[in-house]
Amino acid sequence: MDLEALSKRFFVRALETEDVDIIYDLCSKNKLFYEFHQPFVTRESILDDRNALPPGKSKEDKAYIGLFDGDMLVAVMDLIYGYPTEEIVWIGFFMMDTAYQNQGIGTQIIQEAVEAMKNAGYREIRLGVDYGNPQSFAFWSKNKFTVIQEKEYIVMQRVLS
Repeated sequence: MDLEALSKRFFVRALETEDVDIIYDLCSKNKLFYEFHQPFVTRESILDDRNALPPGKSKEDKAYIGLFDGDMLVAVMDLIYGYPTEEIVWIGFFMMDTAYQNQGIGTQIIQEAVEAMKNAGYREIRLGVDYGNPQSFAFWSKNKFTVIQEKEYIVMQRVLS
């Protein structure tokens, strides 16, 4: 998928190993998320997440991306294309810099990404939400994701129509 198609407002690029410090700075400010998703972020956990793949998927199926406003990292998103089935994109992680939260920017990013995934032929987007995290659950619900399963986390989906 063309990464530029994911946002009209922000510059989108793959995040590399050398970006670990700016990713850590963004993530470490989001203390509420880590109250429900232990342990607290480390540079090592970021590198692990950047390389993590579900069974049966390869590096080519993953996009670990940053959305930038100039030099400022605004959001991090981890996408797995074709997981758990070929017509689904799994959002493994999405986090905004706290300075950009509560302004509708996250919703704008998700809406643009949804449109890009729909245009690329995907039929659904799925993700997991930690139990008890009111901020995450409210955000994804507001963005038209619905609960489809409860496991060790809450699985939510949005059907692309």
